[in-house]
Amino acid sequence: MFLALKEIKKEKLRSGAIITMIVLICYLIFILTSLSLGLARQNTAAIKSWHVQRFALNSNANTDMRQSFLNDDQLGQLTKNEAVLGQGSVVAKAAGKEKLSAVFVGLKSNQFIAKNLQLTSGHPVRHAHEIVVDDSFQDKGYHLGSHLRLNDQKQRYTIVGFTKNAKLNIAPIVYGQLSTWKTMRGFEHGPSASAIVSKKASYRAQTAGITTYSTKQIINKLPGYQAQNTTFILMIAFLMVISLIIIAVFLYILTMQKMPNYAVLRAQGIPSKVLVGATISQSVLLVIFGLAIGSLLTAGTAFAMPAAVPMAFDVPMLAAVGLGLVLMALLGSLVPVRSVLRVDPISVIGG
Repeated sequence: MFLALKEIKKEKLRSGAIITMIVLICYLIFILTSLSLGLARQNTAAIKSWHVQRFALNSNANTDMRQSFLNDDQLGQLTKNEAVLGQGSVVAKAAGKEKLSAVFVGLKSNQFIAKNLQLTSGHPVRHAHEIVVDDSFQDKGYHLGSHLRLNDQKQRYTIVGFTKNAKLNIAPIVYGQLSTWKTMRGFEHGPSASAIVSKKASYRAQTAGITTYSTKQIINKLPGYQAQNTTFILMIAFLMVISLIIIAVFLYILTMQKMPNYAVLRAQGIPSKVLVGATISQSVLLVIFGLAIGSLLTAGTAFAMPAAVPMAFDVPMLAAVGLGLVLMALLGSLVPVRSVLRVDPISVIGG
């Protein structure tokens, strides 16, 4: 460690160049990781806020709540651990305000999802023409008491409450009564709900034409969810590999330039393991310095980032990514180790 610190202090320009590259890579990886987490959470925030374990959908719906329709006979007898909901896409519009694409979720006010909604302001839905909406509506100029229309309906709905963590497939949710969902879809005498959800992992639908799924299965089937996550994972993995190559190349160049110094140290009787330890320590120290600066930049970005940008700064996840970068540095430091072990004082000094 002592030799590593001395080398970094002596080679300020070269060490600074490596640290700068590592800072940029760390910062990019942290931002991409945060963006990936933010988008993933906005895809699934509403589902996770319901705290349900199982979903029962129409067997022909291809695991998609938007395509699932259940009638009264299929709903059967429900316990306090089950609830029904209706889902549909809507466009919210009001005079003088921007149109918003949203997801309408109809609930029964006496069931647990409606009862457990965490409101940041206002009160729960009590009447057919009242709605509770995601907090993001406030960024578009909506407030308690605002009136809006959904799709091409003439009926105006009043915002009576705002709630957090109410997004599905990145779109904000509009919560209303289940009867309102039926009216919007023209189902006065047709389907009664889109899905049955249960808080119990052991729940199984007993009626014909219904298939039960776990929450994970429903989330994985959300449009674009898996493709989005896979894309970000591959990008982060490639950046990890790039960091490994950069660290290995820079360390190899530095090691080759310092080979005469290593030869002198070997001639003085310094063991090879000391020189190898210095090379590995130098690599780890450079990455740690880069990680520290990259983390500070990420923290500053977290404070400056507007709420409209879907980013989530998860400290444990970012710490795991940082640990991965340190492991990449250890692997990269092994490239010049072979040259250090094979250095011949006579050929280097005498040559």
